[in-house]
Amino acid sequence: MIPSNIRQTRESYTIFPCFTFVEMVIMAGTVMLAYYFEYTDTFTVNVQGFFCYDSSYSKPYPGPDESSDIPPTLLFSLVAGVPVLVIIVGETVVFCLQVATKDFENQEKTILTGDCCYINPLVRRTVRFLGIYTFGLFATDIFVNAGQVVTGNLAPHFLTVCKPNYTALGCQQITQFITEAQACTGNPDIIIRARKSFPSKEAALSVYAAMYLAMYITNSIKAKGTRLAKPVLCLGLMCFALLTGINRVAEYRNHWSDVIAGFLIGISIAVFLVICVVNNFKGRQSETEKSPIDNLAQMPTISIPRVESPLEKNHLTAFAEVT
Repeated sequence: MIPSNIRQTRESYTIFPCFTFVEMVIMAGTVMLAYYFEYTDTFTVNVQGFFCYDSSYSKPYPGPDESSDIPPTLLFSLVAGVPVLVIIVGETVVFCLQVATKDFENQEKTILTGDCCYINPLVRRTVRFLGIYTFGLFATDIFVNAGQVVTGNLAPHFLTVCKPNYTALGCQQITQFITEAQACTGNPDIIIRARKSFPSKEAALSVYAAMYLAMYITNSIKAKGTRLAKPVLCLGLMCFALLTGINRVAEYRNHWSDVIAGFLIGISIAVFLVICVVNNFKGRQSETEKSPIDNLAQMPTISIPRVESPLEKNHLTAFAEVT
């Protein structure tokens, strides 16, 4: 009989090297790339032209993002703080319940990395989920920034902040297209931000956080009595992301196409990460808990003796008499 503490321990001498030299390097590269996109002029925005007096880009300027009903400080705090808090609390509660009920069959093994270093399943799962979420958050930011730089799509209030001199540009009719980079006379910083509308970063980050957290809650928390609580919580998270996108459109900060593109990017990255680590969202399957097909395949076959049918016997006798 193997002791329970030994049976729940697994040796691994590669987890620290892989974490240090592979995963941390990838994470550092992702963070640096997001930093260069966000805070430097390494990648220049594509200068897109516009039609004279185009009503699609003549909406009133809503002011800086800090004056929005959902300011970036509030949004980024929720996106960064709420999932971290939910994951830490959720993993702690699940671990305590497994220890209290002695449900070690669904608990991951403790990793032994040497003669004295143990990695508790609680620490391992918490770091895993938080690391994946953080990587996806920076990846979403990179995809959004890349799309904004490459397309240079104009915000609904672009012409209001651009303040083009239509007389000097020779705009005699609405269908005339202006491609000059120096056509604007407004604030250069505001004009640059108005050229980065597609896709919407706020919509992408909010829906990514909501989708990742909803799938984590649905697949990882298996406590009884949560059949109604989990859908309500997940729908609340998705509603917050939807309201963020609607607010961006209502304040003339993004077009509907920008918000929808941001939603697609955030949902795609969240679903991709969950599919790649789908086994990490589930507990360890017990030996007796197998699919019905596997149980049927392992069942012994029973040989039933053949019984001769009376009809078959009479038929053969009648055939013999006729011949």
